[in-house]
Amino acid sequence: MEKITKEIYLKWYEEMLFWRKFEDKLAAVYIQQKVRGFLHLYNGQEAVLAGSLHAMDLSKDKMITAYRNHVQPIGMGVDPKKVMAELYGKATGTSQGLGGSMHIFAPKQGFYGGHGIVGGQIPLGAGLAFADKYFKRNAVTLCYMGDGAVRQGSLHETFNMAMNWKLPVVFICENNGYAMGTSVERTANHTDIWKLGLGYEMPCGPVDGMNPEKVAEAVSEAVERARRGDGPTFLEMKTYRYRGHSMSDAQHYRTKDEVAEYKKIDPITQVKETLLENKYATESEIEAMDKRVKKLVKECEKFAEDSPYPEKSLMYDAVYEQEDYPFLPHKL
Repeated sequence: MEKITKEIYLKWYEEMLFWRKFEDKLAAVYIQQKVRGFLHLYNGQEAVLAGSLHAMDLSKDKMITAYRNHVQPIGMGVDPKKVMAELYGKATGTSQGLGGSMHIFAPKQGFYGGHGIVGGQIPLGAGLAFADKYFKRNAVTLCYMGDGAVRQGSLHETFNMAMNWKLPVVFICENNGYAMGTSVERTANHTDIWKLGLGYEMPCGPVDGMNPEKVAEAVSEAVERARRGDGPTFLEMKTYRYRGHSMSDAQHYRTKDEVAEYKKIDPITQVKETLLENKYATESEIEAMDKRVKKLVKECEKFAEDSPYPEKSLMYDAVYEQEDYPFLPHKL
């Protein structure tokens, strides 16, 4: 694993803070009905992404996840302005406004969604890894899922085949405690999700998902194993989301005191404390980073606001491809 230095911690702080503020802005414009449909925010889980990116080779490795997927493509190198424009449904978005919140997609940067079907991305992640192995690309796929998705039968089918074929994939469960509004304790007679890997003799284990350094260490080990040709790993990231499942979630299933308790171990606060304790940055330098983040969020908002909506005909252009289709030619 690449050494975790002062520069890495500075990068983590600014990126994680930007992801948080980016989504805070999305929450604000959602209330104004500028973003429509569903909106699932990542607040509280940023350390999982930050640590994972540190373990990846972004020139060839891939990432696939569920519908809580706004900041992952940004971490992979996608212009955040295009991500916000996509959420606005604008033509300048990552999918010309056709994907929206749950379906951000950027294959050029190695990001393969954004999937609205619970657990639907799990076999697809193994498929990406299969292709990499078949074509000898020496690349690894990181496949993320929530704690609710591990109850899907497709996970077991995928685990079985991934081990059988020694696929270069790292399965990562982001266990934030609740599948929508249902706690982990109510969905199974066990709460250690990582132990599901034991049934397939897959290397597996729990990870402190609120600490990017712990995440980086665990994911690096799993990525190195996959790249060696030794097959998959299953990691359970113990994390927490500070907002509801989606913007429409009234959160009756948990108390404000519970959320406040988890905010004491906010991953962004932890990174900031490390910066100050190790004298990696002064308060004024951190303040400068905060200002840069706010400025960039405003730029993203302005870009999305000023961008045009796609032409209505685009909906048909994206669907009908046959040459003899009698109404509209395919333009994409």
